[in-house]
Amino acid sequence: MRIDLHCHSTASDGTDTPAELVRNAAAAGLDVVALTDHDTTRGYAEAVAALPRGLTLVTGAELSCRIDGVSMHMLAYLFDPEEPALFAERELVRDDRVPRARGMVAKLNELGVPVTWEQVARIAGEGSVGRPHVATALVELGVVPTVSDAFTEDWLADGGRAYVEKHETDPFEAIRLVKGAGGVTVFAHPGASKRGRTVPESAIAELAAAGLDGIEVDHMDHDAETRVRLRGLATDLGLLTTGSSDYHGSRKTVLLGEYTTDPEVYGEITRRATGAFPVPGTGGA
Repeated sequence: MRIDLHCHSTASDGTDTPAELVRNAAAAGLDVVALTDHDTTRGYAEAVAALPRGLTLVTGAELSCRIDGVSMHMLAYLFDPEEPALFAERELVRDDRVPRARGMVAKLNELGVPVTWEQVARIAGEGSVGRPHVATALVELGVVPTVSDAFTEDWLADGGRAYVEKHETDPFEAIRLVKGAGGVTVFAHPGASKRGRTVPESAIAELAAAGLDGIEVDHMDHDAETRVRLRGLATDLGLLTTGSSDYHGSRKTVLLGEYTTDPEVYGEITRRATGAFPVPGTGGA
């Protein structure tokens, strides 16, 4: 089985629609794909309707969190999307995305970059607006060559010249909320140091004690040494280890299925979840 548990669609900051994502996942030879858009579940219905035969969909989301001043992302799998407490928190985070993006546009203007809110809104479309949309605008203007090059201290990285904070969930609260909705939690790309400050191992240990299920180890932003270190940490803490592409369509160079999760780990995730179940494809629309 080939299993990719971290992918984005146009419901947040990917460039594939949810329908295109599942069709492309099948074409890439995946058996299981997770839809984990940022702080939203709006892509679920379209993905399920288009799900090709032979491909299983894992529903999820990537939750924006912050601990001790450090931003982090929490992958939540197979939770009940209608559970009121988690739904309300996701909406709170999403509602703060627009003023935050407008703030980044204003800071870029102060730095002499002629980006406009209308440009960013056009790029975001119906998705949850975020830094990758602002970064894409910088690429369009020729300020940086790629989206990744916008995530530096010069521009949009945490603490960067055009960075603006947004509401982010305390990760301990995120674990509680996801568990309350019957879901499973995995810390996304915990060693991605090129994105900015990372969460210390002592804090990961505290999250594990609070019920964190796993950490994402095999990821494009982790070098070989980081993967070895994280795998050892997971063993010490009794955490599951996943591998995922963090696919964003054409917004990143990584391909669907470039990094994958062990089938036994996937099986354990599905065993722990009670809020929702993987959806088998029936042929799609």
